[in-house]
Amino acid sequence: MTAASISLWGLAASGLLVVAALAISAWRRLGLSRQIVWAAARALVQLLAVGGALELVIDERRSIWWSWAWVVAMVAFAAWTTARRAPEVPGLLGLAAAAYTAAAAVSLGVLLGLGVVATEGRTVVPLAGMVIGNSLAATVLVARRIVGEATDQREQIEARLALGLTGRRAIEPFLRHAVRTALIPQIETTKATGIVFLPGAMVGLILAGVRPVDAVRVQVAVMYLVLGSVATTTSVVAVGMAARLLTPDHRLRRLDTAPHAPARGVIRVVGVLGVRRGGR
Repeated sequence: MTAASISLWGLAASGLLVVAALAISAWRRLGLSRQIVWAAARALVQLLAVGGALELVIDERRSIWWSWAWVVAMVAFAAWTTARRAPEVPGLLGLAAAAYTAAAAVSLGVLLGLGVVATEGRTVVPLAGMVIGNSLAATVLVARRIVGEATDQREQIEARLALGLTGRRAIEPFLRHAVRTALIPQIETTKATGIVFLPGAMVGLILAGVRPVDAVRVQVAVMYLVLGSVATTTSVVAVGMAARLLTPDHRLRRLDTAPHAPARGVIRVVGVLGVRRGGR
């Protein structure tokens, strides 16, 4: 069986796995049936829409500039998503856009510039999607982690500033810890590739009839591409956030954590209940 030979009936038959997920949700009373149906339906519609759009964009008869326009749209959407998930950081939208642009420029620059892959629409769009898609989770993680460090470790950072350290040196250990935290999952994934799991790109190529050895070479290039892009985005965001968290006179700004007020409310309620229980 090849990827091209999968019929509509075969595609529908794969929906039985969604039914299995629904059955498990109902059996264990997880309350996730609606979310599972919505996720499956949304994924189907989105992929069909993207597939149709890609048919037009990566057509060999069309200019490659259409492919680069698609990449720009992906960068913009990823930056917007990152800024939405860490609203406390001022100017994160532009910073995230710069990070994704830098990652795409470095990663694609190496593969396309050195002739590893041909500069065509069918290579530019998928590779850029892998760069941005895999960098998104790590970028959001490092942004959220830095916000948490700046909030939870504020006294330590201010103590380091009081000892005469510059703002960047005072916050550097916490930035380093945040970047390490964001990079470790991708590093572990890279180490486990081929032993614990087979990556999607490699599986797709094999299903499409490509020789496994050739699929492995492509997958190795992709894994290195992703690792480099994740390291680039997290580093750019960390450096940029350091500049935004510090004032020109080396003081730590106070972040507005209002979007997370419900969590503090839960902690406050738990604390009250704990006091009441202790008083009984």
